[in-house]
Amino acid sequence: MPTPTVSVVVPTHHPDRLAGLHAAVDSVRRQDPAPDEIIVVVDHHPALADRITRELPDVTVLANAYQRGVSGNRNTGAEHAHGDLVVFCDDDVVAHPGWLAGLVAAFDDPSVIGAGGGIAPAWQQRQPEWFPDEFRWAVGGSYAGQPDRPGPVRNVWSASMAVRRTAFRQAGGFRTGFGKVGDRARPEDTELCLRMSAVTGGRWWYVPQAMISHGVPASHSTFRYFLRRCFAEGRGKIAMAALLDGAPSLGAEQDYLRRTLPRALRREAGAAVRGAGRGRGAARRHAARVGAILAGTAAAAAGALTETAVSARPSTRTTPPTGTTPAGTAATTRPTIGAQR
Repeated sequence: MPTPTVSVVVPTHHPDRLAGLHAAVDSVRRQDPAPDEIIVVVDHHPALADRITRELPDVTVLANAYQRGVSGNRNTGAEHAHGDLVVFCDDDVVAHPGWLAGLVAAFDDPSVIGAGGGIAPAWQQRQPEWFPDEFRWAVGGSYAGQPDRPGPVRNVWSASMAVRRTAFRQAGGFRTGFGKVGDRARPEDTELCLRMSAVTGGRWWYVPQAMISHGVPASHSTFRYFLRRCFAEGRGKIAMAALLDGAPSLGAEQDYLRRTLPRALRREAGAAVRGAGRGRGAARRHAARVGAILAGTAAAAAGALTETAVSARPSTRTTPPTGTTPAGTAATTRPTIGAQR
């Protein structure tokens, strides 16, 4: 089987992220084997695009051709990519040695349409003692309860995602207007994974040993951010289900609630009881994690209820037809990769 060619797409949007972008691109360059091309896509910021073109002359720099948001950024990069495989990462990650090779190897199986790797949170400050490992998804990291061996999964995350370019195009790419824009967060990567599987009949593969580090700024280490992020996740998953097949698309979330979180509660509650005999510090730490698990779950449930209530309101707004939306609009349709914009 011939070795597939690989294009890596890195979205960015603000000059404050330039240092991280340089680190991300450098870590991608140093992969063995190296990708055939690196594409940086800038989200509606011409001055930033010009600066990146000067500072990174060996990469392709593009302007987001769709409406504002990371989904349009990624679609723009994939549309111009030449590789058999398109690999997405973010401008605040650092790829570990073997990351790209691990993702590419998953495609030796012709049934695999996409693959993703493990994500280690790189805390600017240390991980808070109250923060449960089962909630590392709230800071963009792999969380306790995910598989520790390569195997099939429902979805992977776009911070470390590889796709067959043909399958990505067949499904229409990321759904523009649905992803991360400003303070709004919607699971555009999970939605894409489910839709690609439905359209192509293929499957996704998780390679936990294909690692990246994902930056976690100090502002994301607060309990307030934790609750906001959990609330947004609850809203986003209900919004995603409304776009797909409803409750059946949330099987992984239901399993997480039935199995992963109860195990975490038993572990931390037991450790709090045992820690009481070894000093207040240990007991308090584990008790705080119990509180965080309960609070995070409640915040996600509140988000889900809020989105359900909002979705139930009658609306006079017409739903745009399927297809690419012009830049600047806010429709939640999925683009047709390669369509006229």
